[in-house]
Amino acid sequence: MKKIVLTGGGTAGHVTPNLALLPSLRADGFEVRYIGSYNGMEKKLITAADIPYDGISSGKLRRYFDLKNFSDPFRVLKGFAEAHHILWKYRPDVVFSKGGFVAVPVVLAAHQLKIPVIIHESDMTPGLANKICIPSATKVCCNFPETLQYLPEEKAVLSGSPIREELLTGDRATGLKYAKLYDTRPVILVIGGSLGSVVVNNAVRAALPALLEKFQVIHICGKGNLDESLIGTHGYVQYEYVDTPLRHLFAAADLVISRAGANSICELLALRKPNILIPLSAKASRGDQILNARSFAKQGYSALLEEEVMTADTLLAAVNDTYAKRAEYISAMRQSHQGNAVETIMGLIRELTKDAE
Repeated sequence: MKKIVLTGGGTAGHVTPNLALLPSLRADGFEVRYIGSYNGMEKKLITAADIPYDGISSGKLRRYFDLKNFSDPFRVLKGFAEAHHILWKYRPDVVFSKGGFVAVPVVLAAHQLKIPVIIHESDMTPGLANKICIPSATKVCCNFPETLQYLPEEKAVLSGSPIREELLTGDRATGLKYAKLYDTRPVILVIGGSLGSVVVNNAVRAALPALLEKFQVIHICGKGNLDESLIGTHGYVQYEYVDTPLRHLFAAADLVISRAGANSICELLALRKPNILIPLSAKASRGDQILNARSFAKQGYSALLEEEVMTADTLLAAVNDTYAKRAEYISAMRQSHQGNAVETIMGLIRELTKDAE
């Protein structure tokens, strides 16, 4: 049986793409294990998916001064020794890394043991962890054409981000029923995110009377952000968070308003949903969402509305314009090679393990 080790951790964005590969890996007969940090958030997600999990020591490598800079290198060295032992014992045919600092010792140990490694970089420019890992990788997958210039040409693959299979199986009628909406008007799905969503929420609610003249609105506004004064408003429904039914709400949506995290926008691309991206401002982030949104706008997949210029009026204008041009956005997304990342990455995995029994 072919064996693969998955790694990555620190945020959900470092884990969910690994989970998205699981159905295809299992269908291909791979035995799967995961290496993460001792008690990182990835442990809960992975063990819930019934994947054997090994924890290793993990330290963060920083570009700025911090007292932990003196101790964390020793944690990384310990993690390297632990990863080396696990990989030597388990002897996988390939390692797939989604990044994060816990992945660094795993990738370096795999390289020393001559195990092929595939890395995935979500953001426009490689983060520090992946910069360290790239020389040890066999292939480096990415989400954006602009990222290719930062990668070794012989290793670079424009793949997009792996999307959870269940997200692609939503049903419009089920979504409308769940939201108690009707098939008589187009539906806008707003995903502001649990963090940094207040600006989006306020703009949507300020524009709501005008929006509801033409659209119905499903608003996922984040924990603690419900507006009780709007409960019962005809054509408007709000949720703090939606889990399993989210795929059906996506299916019901004719247009999506979203932040511009890499995984989120790749989901929109795979679903071919006309969308307006409102990236986190540079004041609230390192600016990666702005670069993500600009890339998708340039490729014709998204409309871009910068947070700094967003008002009820500019949001309403963007909604009307994007909906009017929805066929153009859908056409551009259909022509993309980044919408089937699971198959692209599985092709690389199959190629690197074709001689394994």
